[in-house]
Amino acid sequence: MHDNAAPGNSAIVRRFVDEVITQGNMEIANQYVWEDVVEQVPFPGQGPGLEGLKDVLQGMRTAFPDLIFSIQEQVTEGDKVASRFEWTGTHSAAFLGVPATGRSVRVWGIVLDHLEEGRIKDTRILMDIFGLMMQLGVFAPPGN
Repeated sequence: MHDNAAPGNSAIVRRFVDEVITQGNMEIANQYVWEDVVEQVPFPGQGPGLEGLKDVLQGMRTAFPDLIFSIQEQVTEGDKVASRFEWTGTHSAAFLGVPATGRSVRVWGIVLDHLEEGRIKDTRILMDIFGLMMQLGVFAPPGN
């Protein structure tokens, strides 16, 4: 990391993932994310800003109450952090229109966060929703 790079942006993203997403501490989300954060690839029905993001995260935590979101690797350049993640959970309530299945899932993705003054200002998430839907039995794997 260069001396002019914002210190600790990757650590800020990791703390957000651990404390807010995995532990479900939504009250402290604004320590890590700006109120007017822009989600470049919003979830279906996701509202604007931090409140919209918190609604999506709470929905995930309701559907997968044992959700564990972990960062596998990160690349930082200037004020941007790319994180390759994986999350696991047991599908215990409806999610994206799919009723609870009781199935355990493992989902991968990549998120690109742009930080300003130590908080996430905009974010772009690419998640394997198709793989998730196959694990939930919405689609049969090829050959079945």
